Amino acid sequence: MIQRIQSIWLLLASICTVLSVKFSFYTGNKLDAVTNAKTYVQLNAQSDMLLTILVGFILAASLIAIFLYKDRKKQMLVAGITALVAIINIVIYISETRSFVEGQYAITSTITFLVPIFLLLAARGIWKDEQLVKSADRLR
Repeated sequence: MIQRIQSIWLLLASICTVLSVKFSFYTGNKLDAVTNAKTYVQLNAQSDMLLTILVGFILAASLIAIFLYKDRKKQMLVAGITALVAIINIVIYISETRSFVEGQYAITSTITFLVPIFLLLAARGIWKDEQLVKSADRLR
């Protein structure tokens, strides 16, 4: 299980997902609606309930996909859907940055962008394994 490269990619995606909960994606100032004063805010996965749910799903699905190594088709489906959800997560992060008056992307935002890349690399590894098994079956 762990010697397969896609297991490593899925594990790296899980680690980056956990790190995205702790580290900020965007930092800046928001206007308070009542006092009209600027407040310094860090945007991370804990900032919004939808982001927390999506990050939780990505984490759970990528960890579950590691243990689906006996069923490559299901593992590839889970990795693909999780990559799609990770891309939607990034879109939501970017749309949340519009509510800031001023700010900048944190260097740790690259962690969030690495998650779908790792998941797509895992899907590619799963697909290559499937092709290898099919070619071995043809030789028998």
